Order: sequence, then structure tokens, then C-alpha cells
Amino acid sequence: MKQALIIIDVQNDYFKKGKMELEHPEESLEKINRLEEKFLKLKLPIIYIQHINYKNNATFFIPNTKGVEFHDGLKVKGHSIIIEKHFPNSFKETKLLEKLKELEIEQLVISGMMTHMCIDSTTRAASELGYQPILISDATATRNLFYLDEEVSAAQVQISYLSALQNFATVETSKEFLR
Repeated sequence: MKQALIIIDVQNDYFKKGKMELEHPEESLEKINRLEEKFLKLKLPIIYIQHINYKNNATFFIPNTKGVEFHDGLKVKGHSIIIEKHFPNSFKETKLLEKLKELEIEQLVISGMMTHMCIDSTTRAASELGYQPILISDATATRNLFYLDEEVSAAQVQISYLSALQNFATVETSKEFLR
């Protein structure tokens, strides 16, 4: 089964001093780097998803800012496959599905940021499209959320979303996947 690694929104705004800091994105990036190394070694496709927010009221991922750029820690090269998106779902109004068909991909390995938004919607869509996704739990990151004046910790958000996504994907740690 031919796999592709999808790396979603590993962009500067999610890291320290960014406009939408997540909890421990550096630790997730370490795991993503290990996945990149495996896919590069096996000569399997890596697809980098980059969210660019063109809305007038955008607060992060603003075009032509340092925050919208991929984090320097990624292994993005001039020949890398980059798909631009404008919605949480990496398939919505992008060329991702077209690229996957062109590459004859049968299964997606999903990593990146934010678990409760883009990872969630992309994983569900990948499942619905028949890509039998494998979601790498520790190669994702999220943040604290608020609801009804209650703060929900990033750890609880992460656990909640990963537990729900088990219904749409095989959820594994990077260590389990890289065995």
C-alpha cells in the first residue's frame, strides 16, 4: 500500500513568539522530523500543507509575514510538494486530492498542527475519501481552549480529539509507527 506523509501547518505562528502559540510544538516537530527521515529514506512522498489566511480580520498565518512561513526545522526543499490551503480541512478547495491521485497514494500518514482544527478535519476527510489514515498522535500539537468560561487544558483537548479520531483513523505514536 503506497503511503504519503502529510505535514499540516507546521508554521512559525504556532511556535514561541508566534501569533497562535501551541503547547509544546517543538516536541511534535521532533517526531515529525523522524517521520520525514523515514519517508525520505524510503523515497515516499511528503506533502507539506501551508495555511495562508487572506481574510481582512486574520490574526495569524497572515500573508507575507514570518508567521506564515514553514518552521525552519522542517526538511522542506525546493522540490518539496507544498499545498496551500485556506480552511482547516486540507482537502477543501485545494489540489491535495488531485496530487494524491497523481501519485497513486493509497494511505495517508497524518501529522502537524492544530489537533482540534486542521488535524481533526483533514483526518476525517481522509477517512471519508478512503485513504485509511494513520494519525501520529505525538506528531501533533494543540492549545488550551475555553468554553462557557471554563478553560480546557491542551492535554485534555489533545486526548479528547485523539480519542474521537480513533473512529476515523489508526492512531499511533511515532515510536509505534516507526517500528
